[in-house]
Amino acid sequence: MQGTGAYSNSSDNLLFNFSKPLDEKVILLQVLVGIFLCINCLMIFTFLKKDVFREETRYVLFAQTLFVDSALMLFSDLLVVGHYYQYAMHIIPCSIVCTFLTFLSSCTPFTLAAMCLERYVAICMPLRHADISTGRTRLYGLLIIWGISSIIPLFTLIGYWAFVPSAAQYSYAVCVVELMLGDAWQAHGRSVLFAILFLFLIIIIVFTYIKIMIAARAASSEKRKSTNKSLKTVLLHAFQLFLCIMQFLNPYIEMAYWKVENQILRNIKYSVFIVFMIAPRCLSPLIYGLRDEKFFNVLKHYAMCGTDGLFSRLLEIKQKKIRSI
Repeated sequence: MQGTGAYSNSSDNLLFNFSKPLDEKVILLQVLVGIFLCINCLMIFTFLKKDVFREETRYVLFAQTLFVDSALMLFSDLLVVGHYYQYAMHIIPCSIVCTFLTFLSSCTPFTLAAMCLERYVAICMPLRHADISTGRTRLYGLLIIWGISSIIPLFTLIGYWAFVPSAAQYSYAVCVVELMLGDAWQAHGRSVLFAILFLFLIIIIVFTYIKIMIAARAASSEKRKSTNKSLKTVLLHAFQLFLCIMQFLNPYIEMAYWKVENQILRNIKYSVFIVFMIAPRCLSPLIYGLRDEKFFNVLKHYAMCGTDGLFSRLLEIKQKKIRSI
């Protein structure tokens, strides 16, 4: 069990120095998070403005990743800033925030697996796709994703509060996810759950890829382009899933360096945050925001404040003038 020395039994530990200047790593992190949130907000706005997107399963799942990743990025960034300023939070809200973050982290991989299954149904069972992809199915699918994503957070939360020292129950501490992994059995149990769920997700990815690849070989030349695009989408989701799963190892990577110099630990935290938190969540906008022609056209329209049509007409007029010369 973690010693009570990691906690403070009074609010005196709340004294922190906001006058501490931000270093270049924290500033870079805020810029990256700000860009990410702006892009995601634009995509969420695009999704909400068009009924056609809310009626297709793949766009609904895509929107869930946008909402979940945006919330995860925002709260994680707040914890990073709080850790930088050594802001001490009461242990009860801290445990709730850490549980919520673990839930959000778990949602994205399972949503990616659901998106791969949706592509499998669309390519391999096109005649049944409309019957399977209904509003009720989408609701049940989201509930299943949320339910499975709650397993690890609830295990961590219950395990923490069942064995936390009584002296720490009303204390203050700098809020980090590692606080929830007090005993070795908690970390090992969490690792076992991660391994089981990771294996389950890998099976889904491999299954859908093989099925779509078989369908691509048997498809006619007209449908082969669409099928090959779905294959590439599944591969991108697999890579994204790998990065998301690696994110689950963050607490263990950081725990291995707890006793090293503070500056080295801080550099490790920033590097891990950028590589395993920001990078995989930049792939969702790339996969559906840029590669999907239907969504990209609407996104471009709103990104340019509706002036994209004006620019197109001006370009056509200019080309006509050039041809007439």
